[in-house]
Amino acid sequence: MLLASVMTIDTENGTGEIILETSRLTLRRLRREDADAVFAIIGDDVAMQYYPKTFNRRDANEWIERNLRRYAEYGHGLFAVTLKGDDEMIGDCGIIRQTVEGLLQLEVGYHFRRDQWGHGYATEAARACMGLALHGLGAKKVISLIRPENMPSRRVAERNGMQVEKQVAHAGLPHLVYAMKRDDFEFPQGLKPAI
Repeated sequence: MLLASVMTIDTENGTGEIILETSRLTLRRLRREDADAVFAIIGDDVAMQYYPKTFNRRDANEWIERNLRRYAEYGHGLFAVTLKGDDEMIGDCGIIRQTVEGLLQLEVGYHFRRDQWGHGYATEAARACMGLALHGLGAKKVISLIRPENMPSRRVAERNGMQVEKQVAHAGLPHLVYAMKRDDFEFPQGLKPAI
């Protein structure tokens, strides 16, 4: 679970392909040709059971387009997660802007294929994105919105040192707001972002 370095983040024109690397993972920008891989995740009713709807193939295409717009506008969004040395997408993880109780915040979100669960990839990718938000993008705090019954995602947040700040209604459903302040975040083994 090491954050090796932030290799590139191009917030000006969004041309950087690789955004983050960890000891085992590479996070890169989503591409339109990732639609099958995205659908393998968001089209899986078990993997997405805490979302209020079932996703179809058109939703997978829109998922990618929405993130391409986020890259262009903000320089970040959800990124494709691959194992190092392999370009096959096993999940996504990244930073998205969320309005919670009228306050704009940066959220770290993640979704992984079920056959990749249990390896610590979500924890590793989320920690790298936390570091990017807090130190690379200068956020004072980062959050994760998690349904109370979603114990696997809660464990990811807790392993990364996030704590429940409060419970809110988000998208019409109860969510726990897990949070981490910049001053409380520590990079593993003293590593710092390269940006």
